[in-house]
Amino acid sequence: MISTAYPFPISKLLTTAKQLLYTSSLLLTTMITDWEKYSLQDETYIKVKGIRGYIWFIMDALKRSIIGYRISCERDVGSCILAMRMAFAHFKKLPEGFRFIADGYSAYVLAAQQFLREFGDNFKFDITQVIGLTNDDAVSAKFRPYKQMIERLNRTYKASYRPTNGFNNIDGANYDLALWVTYYNFLRPHKYNRYKVLNEIEDLKYISNMPGKWQMLIALGQQTILDLQSGKADYCS
Repeated sequence: MISTAYPFPISKLLTTAKQLLYTSSLLLTTMITDWEKYSLQDETYIKVKGIRGYIWFIMDALKRSIIGYRISCERDVGSCILAMRMAFAHFKKLPEGFRFIADGYSAYVLAAQQFLREFGDNFKFDITQVIGLTNDDAVSAKFRPYKQMIERLNRTYKASYRPTNGFNNIDGANYDLALWVTYYNFLRPHKYNRYKVLNEIEDLKYISNMPGKWQMLIALGQQTILDLQSGKADYCS
């Protein structure tokens, strides 16, 4: 008689699958390398065990992909830097004419100073700050539409976050965000892009159902992990 019992506890299998999917999601985001010269950053808040936490988003202004993100307990410079490091992971030098657009929060300026100090002129960039809610200066008037893009992204994320009523722990928040970003970048049709996904993956084109697409994303992430371990792929964090 064939045993139907799993060789490992179900909880262990689920944990392993969850960790693999989380790692795959992180790697897939850093594989978006065709973004343009304008990047946008903003932060929004979530609740973890009833305590306020923060999500930092970095977005490509042209393609509107999410290219960096971070969850933190504090609205601090270190978390801002880590989100930027994720976005810049594949660069050895920032492109000519690179512009980073954010609000007036001082953490963005301090993060830019840290990149200059650590990496030199290859990562020298200024922060274009869009101040307040009204266009009281020429810079804010010119770049307000870009700021509104990432504010709209915050609202899109909040639409899926709000029914959760917050998270029970920071790990749950991290898993949820990583999977949501993967869905947003690779699986969600966007009106802006004529109801196509933002980043097409050849292996997903002929899979007609969402569970199958997620399975393929896990397989692609797992292969990337194996390539990294064997030295066949490069990744800089």
